[in-house]
Amino acid sequence: MSAHPRVPPYEPQIRRYQRWLRAHRGLTFDDYDALWRWSVSDLEGFWRSVWDYFDLDSPTPIEAVLHGGPMPHVRWFVGAQLNYAAQVWRHVAPAEAAGMPAIIAEDELGRVRTLGWRELQRQVAALAVGLRALGVQRGDRVAAYLPNRPEAVVALLACASLGAIWSLCAPDMGTAAVLDRFRQIEPKMLIAADGVHYGGRPLDRSATVRELRAGLPTLQHVITLRTPYAAERVADTHDFAALADRDDAAVRAFAPEPVPFDHPLWIVYSSGTTGLPKPIVHGHGGIVLTALALKVLHNDIGPSYDANAWGERFHWYSSTGWVMWNAQVAGLLGGTTIVLYDGSPGGRKDEPDWSVLWRFAARHRVTFFGAGAALYTHMMKAVVDLAALQAQGHDLSCIRALGSTGSPLPAEVQRWGSAQFERVYALAGRPVQAGALPGGPGGPVWWCNISGGTDFCGAFIGGHRERPQIPGQMQCRQLGCAVEAWDEHGRPLVGQVGELVCTRPIPSMPLYFWNDPGHARYLSSYFDTYPGVWRHGDWLEVRPDGGCVIYGRSDATLNRHGLRMGSSELYAAVEALPEVLDSLVVDVEYLGRASFMPLFVVLRPGLTLDDALRERIRAAIRARLSPRFVPDVIEQAPDVPRTLSGKKQELPIKKLLLGHPPERVVNPDAMANPQCLAWYIEYARHHLPAGDTAASAAVSTHAQAPTAQ
Repeated sequence: MSAHPRVPPYEPQIRRYQRWLRAHRGLTFDDYDALWRWSVSDLEGFWRSVWDYFDLDSPTPIEAVLHGGPMPHVRWFVGAQLNYAAQVWRHVAPAEAAGMPAIIAEDELGRVRTLGWRELQRQVAALAVGLRALGVQRGDRVAAYLPNRPEAVVALLACASLGAIWSLCAPDMGTAAVLDRFRQIEPKMLIAADGVHYGGRPLDRSATVRELRAGLPTLQHVITLRTPYAAERVADTHDFAALADRDDAAVRAFAPEPVPFDHPLWIVYSSGTTGLPKPIVHGHGGIVLTALALKVLHNDIGPSYDANAWGERFHWYSSTGWVMWNAQVAGLLGGTTIVLYDGSPGGRKDEPDWSVLWRFAARHRVTFFGAGAALYTHMMKAVVDLAALQAQGHDLSCIRALGSTGSPLPAEVQRWGSAQFERVYALAGRPVQAGALPGGPGGPVWWCNISGGTDFCGAFIGGHRERPQIPGQMQCRQLGCAVEAWDEHGRPLVGQVGELVCTRPIPSMPLYFWNDPGHARYLSSYFDTYPGVWRHGDWLEVRPDGGCVIYGRSDATLNRHGLRMGSSELYAAVEALPEVLDSLVVDVEYLGRASFMPLFVVLRPGLTLDDALRERIRAAIRARLSPRFVPDVIEQAPDVPRTLSGKKQELPIKKLLLGHPPERVVNPDAMANPQCLAWYIEYARHHLPAGDTAASAAVSTHAQAPTAQ
C-alpha cells in the first residue's frame, strides 16, 4: 500500500483478488488463461470465492452454491439472503469517514448536486417509508419514468430495500413504447418526472405522465418528480421531494429487508424481432455478485475511500433506458463515488458541442470515463481536441481509464483516444513512461472495452489492466463466463468468427421473463439454436492470444447507441400510417464503421415516397419509440421479402447489406415472394460502403449460423 493514501499505487484489483486466492484458497495460476479456465470449470468454487472475497453476508446458511441444470433451470446460492441496498450501505461509514461523496450529479444547465453516503441513505429510507405507507409491499412492481438524476438512484434503492420490483424507462421514449413495457408487469406505483431539459431546451412531459396513468389500470398511486418544465402540474399525485425530505424516527429506524438470493430486483427490457419487448427479471443476489466481479475485478473500479483507489470517481454516460445506467449505479455496490450527467452529450442540436462531457469530467475529477462506442466515434469525427481543452484549464489528467460498449469500437477510434490522452498527460506534467501499467501513475490511458447486454446485466468480454491493449480488440473473456465462438454445428472456433455462446450459467442470467408461461419466450430467446447453451446474438472471434473481437449483431435486433429494440415496435409505428402497407428495417452494424439503419416501406398503389411522407414516418417513430430509432434512410421498395410462412426476412437482407453473397444468405424457394429479391440485391450492390465486402466475407465464410425462418 502507499505510504500516503492520497498517492495511490493503483494496484490492479484483479491482482489483489489473485493474491487473496493464494492466501485463502491455495490457488495459483501461471497466467490469466489458466485463471479463466478454472473460473469456468469450477463455477461453484469461483463464485463462492467472489462471495467470500467481497465479504458478502447472509443471515441464513448457504445450502448450495449452484443447483439444478441444464441452463436455464439452475438456482444460485440456495438458502442465502441479502439485499442490493444493504450492500450499498456497507460503505457508508468508511466513505463518510474519508469524506467521499456517494453521488455527484450535474445537468446541462450546469447545476451540480452532491449527495453524501448518509444523506443518500436518509433519502432512500424516507422514500421507502413513504412507499410502504402507500401500500407498496414485497413483490409489487414500481414503474419509473425518470431522467438520469439522483432521484432515480434513490427510487431504485428504496424499492430494493422493500423487496419491491423496480422497472425504469427513459423520458426520451414515446408513450406507446413505455406502455408496451409497463403494461406487461402491471405496476402498483408509477414514479415519473413531469419534464426534462435536454439538448438545450425544456421538454414538457406532464401530458405523457397523464397518458401513462390512464394506460396503466393497475396503478394505485403516482409520485411526481416536479420540474419547472411542465406546462401544468399533474393532478392527484404525490410529490417526490416531499416524500424524500422526511427525517423522523421511522426513517432513522428503517433498514433494508433481507430477501432470498433469487428474489426479483428489477425488470429490464430487451427486444427481439417479434412481439412485445421482453420483460427480463433479474435477482438481488445475482446482480450484486456479478456486478462486483465485473466492476471491481475487471473494470478495476475500487472503493473511493480505499488507499489503493483513493478518490475514484466513476462515470458512464447513459440514459436511464440503457442497461449502462444500471451499471453506473452498481458503482455504489463497491463503495465508489458515481458521477451522473443528465443532458445531451453533444450540446444543442443547432450548436453541437462534443466536448461537453469532457469538460464535465474535468470539473468533477472523473477517474473512469465510460460511454458508448458511437459517442467516441462522434467525438473523433467532430475533431474534439482534448489537449486543447487541457491547455485551456480543463484538467483531464485525472482520467486513467476509458470504458466503451454498446457497439464495436473501431481500432482507429481507440488509437485516436489514446493519442489524445498521451498529449493530455504530457501537458499535465506526467508523460507516459515506457512499461508503466495502463491506468496507473506514469502509464497510458487504459481502454476497458466490454461487451455484454441488458439480457444478463453484465459483460461476457471485457478488460484486464495487465493484458496487452490492442486497438479494436477486447482484452479477455470475463471470469466465470464460459464464452466461445461456435459454428453452426456447435463446434468452438479460434481465430474465426462464430456465434457468441455461453456454455455455462452466470448468476445474473434472468430468473425468468415476467408473465411467460412455461418459460416459452425465455427459452426461444436464448436456447432455441443450441439447447442448454446461451446464444447471445453477436458475431464473435476469439483470437489465439485470448483477446476477442465483436463484429456486430448476428440477428435482426435493432441496436442504436447501445439501446436495443425489436423491429416489431418500429413496424407498429410505421404501419399505422395509412400510406404504408408494409415495412422492413435492418440495423447494419459491423466492426470498423458506424451503424447504418435503412427502412424500406411499401406504399399503397399510386403513392410515391416524398420528403413530406418521410418526415411523417420519422415523426411517428420519434413519437412512439424514441429519436434514437429514426432510420438513417427511408426507401420505397416494391415488396417486403417474406418466408413461405409469412415472416419478414430481416436477417437475409441485413446480410446482403453486409456484403454476403446472395446465394449464401437466402433461398428463393423458401420465399413467398422471390420476385422482390432482385431489387434488394441491386440495392445492396449500390449501397454497400467501400471496404465492407472483404470484412463481411469473414463472417460469411466462417459463421454460417442457421437462421430460424
